[in-house]
Amino acid sequence: TRVGFARHYDLVERVLPDGPEEIGGHKLDLITISFDENKMTLRVPVAQARVTGLRKLATPETMAQVMTILAGRPRASRQMWAKRAQEFQAKINSGDLKMVAEVCRDLQSAANGSAPSYSQRNLFELAIDRLAGEFAGVAGTDKADAIVQLTQKLVDGRAADTARSEQRADREREEAEVKSSELAVSLAAASV
Repeated sequence: TRVGFARHYDLVERVLPDGPEEIGGHKLDLITISFDENKMTLRVPVAQARVTGLRKLATPETMAQVMTILAGRPRASRQMWAKRAQEFQAKINSGDLKMVAEVCRDLQSAANGSAPSYSQRNLFELAIDRLAGEFAGVAGTDKADAIVQLTQKLVDGRAADTARSEQRADREREEAEVKSSELAVSLAAASV
């Protein structure tokens, strides 16, 4: 069963209160956390839960904001790739879902078909994986289905952005044609 806690980089499958246990002469209340995907179990003192990055699962409202970010237009940057990669890595490691969504949006494959570099692809996959873990927990689906839904949202956002760009180009072309025909009429009237 999935419960209402997540770590900023992994979905916690099970959280079980362990109760007090004596370790090194100290009595500690522990929480046992099971990560099924990694086949790992972690025991954390209750007092240290926040410090270790344990937090409640995102709300549906937060996930709706994340989906809006994913459907948005990618932000272009003229910075060197090394600097941008550091910024993307910091956003991914922050645990803030909105920042992770921005990384996914900005690193998605280009509409012109150019392939991303190896490091861009790795950062994108890391970000989408972490976002999918949280999305799966909130939506009650598995991670693979969450990745499909998030990727589809990115594709839909890119298609909408392309359509808006084409409409803008058509409008500018029509305005240019109107101006050139007005100019031709005024030149013809001036020559008469």
